[in-house]
Amino acid sequence: MEEASYAGHTPVLLFECVEALAVKPGGIYVDGTLGRGGHASEIARRLGEGGRLVGIDRDEEAVRAAGERLSRFGERVTVVKGNFSELGEILDRLGIDKADGMLFDLGLSSPQVDEAERGFSYMAEAPLDMRMDRSSTLTAAEIVNCWDEKELRRILFEYGEERYAPMIAASIAAARRKKEIRTTLELAEIIKAALPARALREKQHPAKRSFQALRIAVNDELGSLEKMLDIAPERLKTGGRLCVISFHSLEDRLVKQAIRKRERGCTCPKDFPVCVCGFRQTLKALGGPVTPSIEELAANHRARSAKLRVAEKV
Repeated sequence: MEEASYAGHTPVLLFECVEALAVKPGGIYVDGTLGRGGHASEIARRLGEGGRLVGIDRDEEAVRAAGERLSRFGERVTVVKGNFSELGEILDRLGIDKADGMLFDLGLSSPQVDEAERGFSYMAEAPLDMRMDRSSTLTAAEIVNCWDEKELRRILFEYGEERYAPMIAASIAAARRKKEIRTTLELAEIIKAALPARALREKQHPAKRSFQALRIAVNDELGSLEKMLDIAPERLKTGGRLCVISFHSLEDRLVKQAIRKRERGCTCPKDFPVCVCGFRQTLKALGGPVTPSIEELAANHRARSAKLRVAEKV
């Protein structure tokens, strides 16, 4: 494999993903979360002449950086700025009916986290932004300062699985009545102050779950994921592979349920001799979730929560 890290980003589960995709020369593949092109480079290298890789990302910076990195593959790679929820429309525009494999890495890229001005990190001072696509209008600042307390509480609880969501939402509402909350560190301090002492003794940062919730809301991450999971299997060839890397339980649950629905979605009573509900199996799960090796975790701590699920079109 080529160099593991590029532009400060190390692709997670690289070997496992490429092996799961079973890349064949001359095949058609989709990397729906292109990032800095780490997974895509290895897929394109294995494709050889006659193969095609479509790389999709909603982040303009990622599209630019990956485009430069992948330029050496020439027409073998097509880079598209877009949301993977638009997978069907993107493939239609490119004249592609079905692909041999698709990969979706749902994590933030390291540059997105490390570039403080993007507002994803609770560890650096920055405007409350959190947009993956900077042409979008909704920012974290608007949610924090304008959405009502009830809705704040809902997204903190549902998207961040934050058990102290009522306390945090109330503290945010009280703080913004005094003055607008503008920066990441301002918000992190408000969250920290709202939590009880026992919560502050936890290993993870007090603002981690809340920032995750806001990021998911700003980018409609779960809505986009559900749309992709509905479209992707239909655009795979028989025997094609779907590979999805998730980083928290909300994503993994959606992926697991989507595969199970297409694998074992029959709703007939168990004692029925034949299926009458019309279910037709379209996916087969290939084993359980794959997690990073001890060696990968030692080299890249950001891989620690990654889970790869793989399914095959039948």
